[in-house]
Amino acid sequence: MILQDRQDMLTILSLALGAFAIGVAEFAAMGLLPYYAAGLGVTEPEAGHAVSAYAIGVVVGAPVVAVLSAWIERKRLLLGLMVVFGLACLFSALAPSLETLVIARFLAGLPHGTYLGISMLFAAELSPGRGAAGVAKVLAGLTVANVIGVPLAGAVGQAFGWRWCFVIVALLALATVVMIWRIAPASARPRGVNPLRELGALANRAVWLTLMISAIGFGAVFAVYAYLSAAMIDAANAPAWSIPLALSAFGIGATLGSFLAGRLATWSHFGGALVLLVGMALASLLYTAVVGDWVLMTGAILLLGLTTGLVIPLQMRLIEVAGDAQTLAAALNHAAFNAANALGPFLAGLALTAGHGWGVTGQVGAALAVGGMVALGLAWIDSRRSLRLRPALEAGC
Repeated sequence: MILQDRQDMLTILSLALGAFAIGVAEFAAMGLLPYYAAGLGVTEPEAGHAVSAYAIGVVVGAPVVAVLSAWIERKRLLLGLMVVFGLACLFSALAPSLETLVIARFLAGLPHGTYLGISMLFAAELSPGRGAAGVAKVLAGLTVANVIGVPLAGAVGQAFGWRWCFVIVALLALATVVMIWRIAPASARPRGVNPLRELGALANRAVWLTLMISAIGFGAVFAVYAYLSAAMIDAANAPAWSIPLALSAFGIGATLGSFLAGRLATWSHFGGALVLLVGMALASLLYTAVVGDWVLMTGAILLLGLTTGLVIPLQMRLIEVAGDAQTLAAALNHAAFNAANALGPFLAGLALTAGHGWGVTGQVGAALAVGGMVALGLAWIDSRRSLRLRPALEAGC
């Protein structure tokens, strides 16, 4: 029993290491944006296309890979996904042009959603009766990535060049592959899998309205975060060491925000999401007001990080309404948040290209947060309507 518990613990650690690598690759690319923009001879808004490309890869890959690979044994699937991710990161490190980097980042995004979704299911299976705890341990890899991994990657990028960040992530992916291969137990091949039936179960308006809240509202965070490093260098003349500090502040805010969001989600899924979206809008506007002072910008980005727990009440809402499509809904939730990762930097980049100052990214973020509130309102109205119709439908049955 002790040996089994030790194996399960190490298996979850290996899954969390993969989540850590994914978190570093996703967020460090934003922090390093001004460096690979300069290295490839393009503007910061143009370099933002590489950030959006990763997000689009997640949006495309999460549902497609989840459905097409549903019949594959989970351990083999996790190994394959991490191999693809590691090779794509290595491809990113070697990219000779922005166009090549955009393609590499898109490929790196494809395994993202399915890896995290399958890892959470695997961890839950290894923790009977404590499934939520196993899932939390895997997702802790993403949190630690923001607190420690992203600032360290940013420091490495500043000192040795942005390409080394992707080399390090590729090595983390390799370490994950070795750990899962050597430690993780084989899981049974899924039986009775019918991907088309699972897709059919998602013909559910409540699911898509919930995903729309994520895809629009969470863009507020990415609109600001994607251009934070560039704004601190250009508008605030910040010292080089302050950028990893600001990125770490965001991670600390996100860590504290997860606890806050958990309490809010327990109180109310819709109410908790509303509180966090209002917080996103206010933090984004505060960021706009303090652009030019790197100390206050660091404080504003910490406050923005507090709102990233939005994923928790929305995931709880999806569990309520997804029915038989829980696995695919989890993958689509990652896709929706990365749609926001594409939308936020894209719209903020357009505003910067139009000649507005760095503070405009906060204004774009606030507008997206308000858009998320509108989507939340539509989802709430739909839920009230469904509750009113349910007695009549049950009586008809």
